[in-house]
Amino acid sequence: MEFVNLSGLPAGWTLGFDQEGRELLVVAVKATYQIPSEGQIPVLAEEQCELVKADEFTGEPGYSATLRETDYSPRKLKCDVVLNGSAYAPHGRPAKAVEVSLRVGSMRKSFWVFGDRRWQDFLLPPSGPEPFVRTEISYDRAYGGADRNEDEPDRVATYAENPVGTGYHPIRRAPALVGELLANSAERRHPISDITGRFKPMSFGPVGRNFLFRYKHAGTYDQKWLEERAPIWPTDFSYAYCQCAPDDQQVQFLQGGEPVELMNLSPEGVLSFEVPSRKVPVICVARNQQDVETLCVCDTFLFEPDLGRFSLTWRASIPLRRNLFELKQVVVGELPRSWYSKRRAQRAGKTYYASLAEAVASRRPGGRP
Repeated sequence: MEFVNLSGLPAGWTLGFDQEGRELLVVAVKATYQIPSEGQIPVLAEEQCELVKADEFTGEPGYSATLRETDYSPRKLKCDVVLNGSAYAPHGRPAKAVEVSLRVGSMRKSFWVFGDRRWQDFLLPPSGPEPFVRTEISYDRAYGGADRNEDEPDRVATYAENPVGTGYHPIRRAPALVGELLANSAERRHPISDITGRFKPMSFGPVGRNFLFRYKHAGTYDQKWLEERAPIWPTDFSYAYCQCAPDDQQVQFLQGGEPVELMNLSPEGVLSFEVPSRKVPVICVARNQQDVETLCVCDTFLFEPDLGRFSLTWRASIPLRRNLFELKQVVVGELPRSWYSKRRAQRAGKTYYASLAEAVASRRPGGRP
């Protein structure tokens, strides 16, 4: 199969399969834009980010937050809105706590970000937040984590909602907590008040595959699955597993024109603009069947304000009749009308001529006009 990219953007393909084992051709296209100044329109960045082939992390995989997730997910049910960035104190004046918010269309999420706080002597409350001008937002520093006691190394308690976080200590004795960091973020109306509570981890970044939110959709991989369905998805698998944003950061597939607003997520304080509009068609040229033409859907919106950019990823998950060998060519991007005319002629067993002069020339000796 020949893959032709006419979009002018990074694009690629892979194979997946649906819940019944049918092969899927997965096409992904990515565009990176500069975050505009207030009132301006986003423009394509000079340097386009390549498609992410494998999950990337802030540290050791499985023990740190996901930074960027692969762009080759087989299918998504909604659009993920995620942000890797920092909280900024308004006007550059050091603050102990800052409210941050992110809005895309009907989705809006906000929470508090604090300066570093540490446990003091176990008879005293935690220290007050240290003033900051900029501090990173990450699930590494959101409420959660794994706790153990040095005297009982085999005993581990993990906060399933965020296994890589900070501040969850149901096992460690109080004296051992002196100097330990608390979480840097918290819900607006539910401040973190102890080390064993059920607090919601607050971040804008991708949710790890080992978070409860994700793996509860992955399905059951037991002996029955091994004997009856492997390697096909389990019967209780849901494509919700492929969503890398939490529920409150998922929206319907973006069409373009949706309002965007970032508050205290950049030195400018408030940034607002609209989602760019772009159509990304895909044409599958079949060998013996009818060609398939579809539009990719925009299902991933990644903000990186600290880098002055954001990326949109479009995806098409196309079921194949049998396998990839039935396709002769896959074309991404707008095609000229002449291509469709030529393709129709080929299907009808006729010769296509781009002009009358070309047709006349073909009937003369040597093909001369």
